[in-house]
Amino acid sequence: LPVINEFCIEQAVRTGLGLRAQINLRSAFDRKNYFYPDLPQGYQISQLYHPLVGEGEVLVELAPGIARLVRIERIHVEQDAGKSIHDMDPTMSFVDLNRTGVALMEIVSRPDLRGPEEAAAFVVKLRQILRYLGTCDGNMQNGNLRADVNVSVCRPGQYEKYQATQDFGHLGTRCEIKNMNSMRFIQQAIDHEARRQIAILEDGGKVAQETRLYDPDKGETRSMRSKEEAHDYRYFPCPDLLPLEIEQGWVDDIAATMPELPDAKKSRFMADFGLTDYDANVLTAELDHARFFEEVAQGRDGKSAANWVINDLFGRLNKEGLGIADSPVAAAQLGGLLDLIADQTISGKIAKDLFEILWTEGGDPAQIVAARGMKQVTDTGAIEAAVDEIIAANPAQV
Repeated sequence: LPVINEFCIEQAVRTGLGLRAQINLRSAFDRKNYFYPDLPQGYQISQLYHPLVGEGEVLVELAPGIARLVRIERIHVEQDAGKSIHDMDPTMSFVDLNRTGVALMEIVSRPDLRGPEEAAAFVVKLRQILRYLGTCDGNMQNGNLRADVNVSVCRPGQYEKYQATQDFGHLGTRCEIKNMNSMRFIQQAIDHEARRQIAILEDGGKVAQETRLYDPDKGETRSMRSKEEAHDYRYFPCPDLLPLEIEQGWVDDIAATMPELPDAKKSRFMADFGLTDYDANVLTAELDHARFFEEVAQGRDGKSAANWVINDLFGRLNKEGLGIADSPVAAAQLGGLLDLIADQTISGKIAKDLFEILWTEGGDPAQIVAARGMKQVTDTGAIEAAVDEIIAANPAQV
C-alpha cells in the first residue's frame, strides 16, 4: 500500500512558503482513474479537492523595470506516472516505468501569462526559486522539471474582461501540451499552437479541447488524446491514505530554515555592493554564482568585484564550457587579486596577466607577484630618475 513520504511533504511546504503561498494544515488525497500505457495500476493518487498548498505568487521580471505578477493557484502532491517514448522505433512506442509511483509536486499557475516569452521567463524564475530552496535541481534535460503548457487564444478585449471578472468564459478553449522539458521548445510550442488555434477560429471553426504533443523536428503540435474534464477521471477519496494533517509549529520550523530568496538577494546586492540592476540579476541567477561573488566582494569594492566575476571569470568559464564548481580560480584567489589592485601593488593590465596565471597554474596571487617581479613601480622619484637617465643617454632623439 502507498505510504506518504514526510520529506516530500516538507519539500512541498517549503516550496509553498517560497512562493508566498497559503499552507493548508489539512489536505486529502484522491484517486484519479484513467487508463494509459504509462500508468499500469489504472489510477494515480493525487489531490484534487484539498491540495497541500493554496494560492501564492511569483514576480517575473520581463525587462528592466517591467515585471508580471503570476498567481499560483495551488501546489498538490501526487504520484508520478511513467514515460511514453515515441521516437525510438518507427512502428512502436516504448514505456519507461522507472519513475512510476515516485512523489511529484505539481505547481499550477493562473492564466496570467500572455505569450511565449513570458511563459519561458516564468519557468526560468520558478526554476531559480526552486534551486534556491533546494526543492528541485531544475535539470530539465533529465525530466526533473517539466511543464504542461496550456494554450488558448481570445480576441482583443476578451482578456481584459477575464481580468475584471475572473470568468474563464472570456478565454478561448485551451489545449494542453504535455511534458515540455526545454525553454526553447516551450516557446516554439506556444507560438505554433497559438497560430494553429487562430487559423481554426479565422476559418470559422472551433478549437477542440485536447492534449497535444510537440514535435521539435517538425516544429508543430500533434493531437495526442481528447482532453478529459475532471468528472471523466471519476475522482474519489483515496481509500489507502488518510487525510493529511500537519501542525502549524512544523510549518513554522520549516519557515525558520528558509534561505534568502532571489529577489531579496538581488535587492541586498544592489544596496550593499552598489550593483546595477543588470549586474545583480546576472550574479543572483544561480545560487552558487551568488555565493561565489559574495565571497569575492566581502570587504572589497562591490562594483570592481562584480566586473571581474561577470566579465573575466564567467566569460572564461563560458568559453571553456565549465561550471562555477569547476572554476580553476577560487573566490579567495580572485579576492586576493582584487586586493593587489586596490593597494596599487599591480595595475589593471598586470592583473589580467595574473588572472591568466591563476587560471592555468594556480597559486597565491601575492606570492606570484613577488616571485615574478610583477609589482608595479609607484615611486615617482624612481620613475623620474629613470626618465632623466634615458634622456641624458639619448640626446639626438630628444
